Amino acid sequence: MPLIPEEPQIHEKAQGPRATPASGRTAPTPRPVPGPRPAAPPRPGRPGPARPAPPAHRASRDSSAAKPGPSGPAAPAAAPASVQIQLIPASPEGALDAAEEAVDLLLDSGRTPGDVLVITTGDPHPWAAHELSFGDAAYWAQHDAGDDVFYADAAVASRATSRPVVVVALNGGPEASAVTALSAAHARAGALLIVCGDPQRINSVLGAGV
Repeated sequence: MPLIPEEPQIHEKAQGPRATPASGRTAPTPRPVPGPRPAAPPRPGRPGPARPAPPAHRASRDSSAAKPGPSGPAAPAAAPASVQIQLIPASPEGALDAAEEAVDLLLDSGRTPGDVLVITTGDPHPWAAHELSFGDAAYWAQHDAGDDVFYADAAVASRATSRPVVVVALNGGPEASAVTALSAAHARAGALLIVCGDPQRINSVLGAGV
């Protein structure tokens, strides 16, 4: 797999205006692949401890936002050569926020929440941490339902199944976690792989043979 230069490599279908990269929330705007996908139904509430509200990007989507186009194919065991790769420069502290913004844009373009898998290398996403408080079985039941954005730590990402879009947030953690996350993401992305992190670190990881 070729190294990704420090400047984002964006497919012609993924071009669009970009914000100035910063160490916080701002990051170049990815333009994901749109397609006709109706919005997934909301998940039923779970008895027990109060569940925090999911990220706003999963609570206010309407199926009328879907755009006509071909459906995204399911990925085979290894990512096909046609998978688009986008890089969003971000610091470890801002990588998760950049990933959230990327998910917002994906859903705005017509992707359903179930199309998206987000992998983190440092602290887990708050949603994942809360779901795991109900137990490992309940957490993976959310994954198997396939009707919502699913957040997974790099250590367990190999257990996740393929989805049309995979977003990686390099939000800290050891180098081994970055290697694991990028390897798992590349194998599971059916149409688009978005990596949010430091370009030099990404190049270093990719150069290690991912």
